[in-house]
Amino acid sequence: MLINIYHIIADNWLLLLIGQFPNGPLGGIAATLLLSILGIGLAFPLSILVALARLSPWPVLSWPATALVYVMRGVPLLMIIFWVYFLLPLLIGRIVPGFLAMVCTLVVYEAAFLSEIVRAGIQALPKGQMDAARALGHSHLSAMRYIILPQALYNMIPSILSQFVSTIKETTLGYVINVPELTFAASQINNQLLTQPFEVFFVLASIYFAVCWTLTQLTNWLERRIAAKRAGRGASELLVVDGVAVIKPETVQEVRQ
Repeated sequence: MLINIYHIIADNWLLLLIGQFPNGPLGGIAATLLLSILGIGLAFPLSILVALARLSPWPVLSWPATALVYVMRGVPLLMIIFWVYFLLPLLIGRIVPGFLAMVCTLVVYEAAFLSEIVRAGIQALPKGQMDAARALGHSHLSAMRYIILPQALYNMIPSILSQFVSTIKETTLGYVINVPELTFAASQINNQLLTQPFEVFFVLASIYFAVCWTLTQLTNWLERRIAAKRAGRGASELLVVDGVAVIKPETVQEVRQ
């Protein structure tokens, strides 16, 4: 089996990396990462607006934003992909490439999830922050822009990276509309070999694990760094336990001594 895995990687590493590019569309892990970056990057500004709308005291803003979040979180991503893929051509009057349809899907879908992260980050700040800003003469929007959001967004960086990891895994559904991402490339290899499906998809799973594990470690490091900055300690003095940064026992012992 190991020999088969070696030959699969050796013979198809370029297809898994960039797909058929430059003789065809960009694919493989490069397309997967590009989809994820575009999805999160374009969804983030929209998520801030949705989060602010959900926190708004005006129902005309909060109700539609809440409905969007609940619909996106309550409907399977695969269903949303089909909606976008078949609805966009009707709206613009032309065929939409699968890659563009997947990007649009991820933007709307991830905006709903990121908006909850943004909303939680804002609500986690002490209410006195807004009161102090208003006392200094800031309007609600000015206080939110210059005081509340910068603090909240900094604290949300680990959660945003965690959502980015989830987005990478969600791009696997793009193969159903012929998006040439990593899973689509693995399916092409499997269709060529026919007799080694376990080895092909083992390689696929290993690639996803390596990418997501690396990003998860980066997330943990950033979480320790942010918690250390709050506590006035070095990141090396903190551990992440169940998503919560805590001071290492030996550090506590040193302080007691």
